[in-house]
Amino acid sequence: MSLSRFLQPKDWPRPSGYSNGVLAQGRQVFIAGQVGWNPQSGKFESPGLVDQAAQALRNVLAVLAQADGRPEHITRMTWYLTSRAEYLVRLEEVGAVYRGIMGKHFPAMSAVEVSALIEAQAKVEIEATAVIP
Repeated sequence: MSLSRFLQPKDWPRPSGYSNGVLAQGRQVFIAGQVGWNPQSGKFESPGLVDQAAQALRNVLAVLAQADGRPEHITRMTWYLTSRAEYLVRLEEVGAVYRGIMGKHFPAMSAVEVSALIEAQAKVEIEATAVIP
């Protein structure tokens, strides 16, 4: 495993679903923003946020696998969402999909609401950084 340790200041409450920081050493992999489309066809198979988040995560892992990386090597993720409100309403479902694909690995993470993504049908775009030992 590439992670030396998760960074959690002593007096801070433990975050849910992410880490405040990660200390890692190894080969760095930078994964461009992945949207929730079928990567072979470039078509969205679902208009739903949860389905798109699942596919975007699978796309991130497919790129990472090209460097022999696994989910536990991801040290940072940024989620760009077109609707904060929809994300919060569907958070439990998104969390279940996340754990089903990523396991119980929670890197440093940020989520940002944006007015739109370049792919008009996209509701989420996820970029990631990984460190492979």
